[in-house]
Amino acid sequence: MTEPTDPSYAKEIADGYRKHLSRGRAALAEATGNLVEVASDGAYVWDSNGRPYLDCGGYGVFILGHRHPKVVEAVSAQLRQHPLSTRLLLDPVALRAAEALVGTTPPGLDYVHFVNSGAEANEAAIKLARAHGKTNLVSAHGGYHGKTMGALSLTARALYQDPFRPLLPDVHHVPFGDAEALRNLLAQTPDCCVVLEPVQGENGVILPPPGYLREVENACRAHNALLVLDEVQTGLGRLGTWWGADREDVVPDILLVGKGLSGGVIPVAAMVATATAYAPFNRDPFIHTSTFGASPIACAAAEAAVETLWTEGLVERGAAIGARLIDGLDAILTDTCPHLVKEVRGAGLLIGIELIDERIAGEFVLELVQAGLLVNHSLNSHRVIRLTPAATLSDDDIDLLFARFHQAATSIAATHTATVERNH
Repeated sequence: MTEPTDPSYAKEIADGYRKHLSRGRAALAEATGNLVEVASDGAYVWDSNGRPYLDCGGYGVFILGHRHPKVVEAVSAQLRQHPLSTRLLLDPVALRAAEALVGTTPPGLDYVHFVNSGAEANEAAIKLARAHGKTNLVSAHGGYHGKTMGALSLTARALYQDPFRPLLPDVHHVPFGDAEALRNLLAQTPDCCVVLEPVQGENGVILPPPGYLREVENACRAHNALLVLDEVQTGLGRLGTWWGADREDVVPDILLVGKGLSGGVIPVAAMVATATAYAPFNRDPFIHTSTFGASPIACAAAEAAVETLWTEGLVERGAAIGARLIDGLDAILTDTCPHLVKEVRGAGLLIGIELIDERIAGEFVLELVQAGLLVNHSLNSHRVIRLTPAATLSDDDIDLLFARFHQAATSIAATHTATVERNH
């Protein structure tokens, strides 16, 4: 393989993807000119040409930015000392990470089961619910919980489900934000486990009406249903609070954690549960296990990530930055291309920009890349551009974000204004 500085490097990587990884992924990369990311630090990612991009994407992983020094130091030290465990002896790193995590969660969520991804956290919750006899699963239309078979059964999106049917049986979907619909379902359906996101990220940053989560909790208690909050994307400061549950003082039976728990360095996720909910896993430690779950190196990253959020006040900082970004982005779009935008919405550092159609949203993403700003589309709502920036952004970073966003918005407005004029 050639060096990254070689002009043929990007084409060589794209060709390699076609041969060994994904032809579809390689085809998508053509739209950006086969850009290859090779380095990262703080709020920035560099391509193989040495060009920096301000990263507001990453699907919510980089709440601390890239390679935060405290997380890198913790992981490096653990790598030198003891990166993977035998699983036969007790591991103090896993304990420290668990203690750090439960120190942030709603009261009573005291038991942690570490896994490797958000989808695995959902799978663990489904199995724990089954161990309690909760055979009916309930999730919301537009929700996203992962693409492994159990998690996919909860992810109410035919695009992802249809190729893999039959999925888990007895899965029910209700409208997100409609507590009455959930109450009616629970009243008619015994033995339920309800799995919801506090804010639907992949559905285009959909915020429920005020009081919804509190009503959901009350309905679950009234009908003896297990309540699981999937905070893989919304947790650990992403919404400007430690947890989406905190916005309404809700205490679920099970809380799912991921993305930001990695510190942006090592994949790690977790299921956190009350003692009552966790009882089947407490009785038999081998009923649900993973070779790499709770590895010392991953738990070192998790402990450092949580501690960094605490000590640097990043949850509060994220709330302030998010409010500033939502107002600023809305002003830019109102000034440059109000005819192309339906709404700017969000909470904290989870921000959605809904365009009038999917095609324009896709073009906008490419314009932003060309301007040097990385964002994400939304897997369940392709007309929504999603920003999940770091809570570590500086004032200069924010100014640059606005400048690059304005550049892209001006470009997309000019393109579509010209198109309208030609058509008339």
